Amino acid sequence: MKNVMWKGQLYGNINLDTIANKTNLYGLGPVEYLSGEILIIDGKSYKSTVTSDTTMNVEETYDIKAPFFGYANISKWKEQTLPDSIQTIQQLETYLDKTTKSAPRPFMFKLSGTVEQATIHIVNLPKGSKISSQAEAHNGQKTYKLKDEQVDIIGFFSTEHKAILTHHDTFLHMHLVTTDRQKMGHLEEVLFKKGTIKLYLPNE
Repeated sequence: MKNVMWKGQLYGNINLDTIANKTNLYGLGPVEYLSGEILIIDGKSYKSTVTSDTTMNVEETYDIKAPFFGYANISKWKEQTLPDSIQTIQQLETYLDKTTKSAPRPFMFKLSGTVEQATIHIVNLPKGSKISSQAEAHNGQKTYKLKDEQVDIIGFFSTEHKAILTHHDTFLHMHLVTTDRQKMGHLEEVLFKKGTIKLYLPNE
């Protein structure tokens, strides 16, 4: 991530089609040249791109390159209902950190349920842009608000990958997709609906 943000290395380092084992595959990252967002969920790969201030295009494809990408094959999950007290990203980060101290890290996780509201963004850097800072990397980015939506969220948790696969101020990097697969992006803010959220942690 820091190579992209600070050194302007926007080109694709990984072609998603070259990931040989797509069974039970999960992953997330941006599209090369910061022109969209990518989410792989249970072997299906989705790319979202900006079409206007209020609309986006989400297509299922593996024909994508990414400048950085996190992925894992996970065949078994441990399911639990997220406690009602966990409603925001910050609360989720603290909860995951506390409850996985003895588990292998880093790890990918999954959330499914209803969000009362959420904010997602899609990077949308103008073609030909050169960047050398995080602020410049967000030029052209579009933000979308969701309300009362059924969603799936794939996340990456690590205490060791700040500025590599998570932003410098968080242990989390999450992408959200609605269950109808019509909206997808990088999760910025969320308010989970109490009692509806299932958390899945790797069980292997």
